[in-house]
Amino acid sequence: MDIVRGFRCIKCNKYFAANYADLVCDTCGIEGILDVLYDYGELKGKISHEYFTDASLPASHWRYRFLMPVEYSTSLPPLEVGNSPLYRWNNLAVRYGFRSLLFKDDGLNPTSSLKDRASSVGVAMARQAGKKRITCASTGNAASSLAGNATAGGLESLIFVPGNAPEGKIAQCLIFGARVFVVEGTYEQAFELSMECAQRYGIYNRNSGINPFLVEGKKTVSFELCEQLQWKVPDYVIMSVGDGCSLAAAWKGMKEFHQLGLIEKVPAFIGVQAEGCSPVYKAWKESAELQQEEPQTLADSIAVGTPRNWRKAVKAVKESSGIFLTVSDEEILQAMQEVGRETGICGEPAGVTCYAGMKKLAENNYFDNDAEVALIISGNGLKDVSSVIKAAGGYQKVPPDIEEVARNIL
Repeated sequence: MDIVRGFRCIKCNKYFAANYADLVCDTCGIEGILDVLYDYGELKGKISHEYFTDASLPASHWRYRFLMPVEYSTSLPPLEVGNSPLYRWNNLAVRYGFRSLLFKDDGLNPTSSLKDRASSVGVAMARQAGKKRITCASTGNAASSLAGNATAGGLESLIFVPGNAPEGKIAQCLIFGARVFVVEGTYEQAFELSMECAQRYGIYNRNSGINPFLVEGKKTVSFELCEQLQWKVPDYVIMSVGDGCSLAAAWKGMKEFHQLGLIEKVPAFIGVQAEGCSPVYKAWKESAELQQEEPQTLADSIAVGTPRNWRKAVKAVKESSGIFLTVSDEEILQAMQEVGRETGICGEPAGVTCYAGMKKLAENNYFDNDAEVALIISGNGLKDVSSVIKAAGGYQKVPPDIEEVARNIL
């Protein structure tokens, strides 16, 4: 690779050269997830605020290719990923006792989730490796994002999802032409099948739980946030947490831009898990090794009982002086309703779990009056219509009679 300078194991800190062929540490195995390293010293002399004023740069997340692992000789997948909108809702901030509240709506990516950022990089890396097929396991969003980006990039995708994955996400995979295997079991069992499939048949492995390159796509959500805020970053970034990869990626993005001198500080990162599946929160709170859980939450996209990137997520929160917390399913449903009715953003349960966390912290006076808080809405509500209807409170049926309508609206 002509951009990557090496890798480092997040568990034992062992260094590997850029030509290292495995996806995980040869000492720590599957727990030894690797971090991708770049020559930041060389980049610092080339990348400045003025660099981003170049009109020839793509509007997609590939404008940050100088900090992504795909070689410049590799052709990129065609879907326009990234450049998601950023909204400021200060009336809500004032309601909850601080200065400014930002919503970055990543549910408007091509397949309607932040996971498109990772899948586009995964597809590019598969093409770079000369692979024709790519696989992953997912509770839904990673699967549909891979299916869409793979078919656009000319690859066949093999998708493994647990039996409780929402039909909307399975439907996306099918319409994109993926081979979908609905596993009669848990997400962890689907993950193991995907891993074995990749190894046995030489299929490119997109699983973000072990593939270090997926983080490099997800971190672009922070790069965009910096640009959109004209390099003045918020005090807090709040994200929903399942596996831990997305929060760790966003933190890495902020750290890298800080190393390059593009921003003056790294925000505090706050991770929010569902009460019914909170192994990362518990590992952080108890300063202990992670304990596997059986997920019991409607927020399927973060219902990960055995998160592989938990160490990265815990490190991100600790080093940025942030915290983890949990919220109930009831609080998540309330967040879906409030976000929809106050902002016009339709988020899936996991997508607005960060809002539920913000609200809980604000009600406990966690934020200073002058704080600016950014929420990453990671997925669109139309991926889980049943939860949206449940949160909204349903609808009213009437006969085709205006008088009957009048009796219900007056």
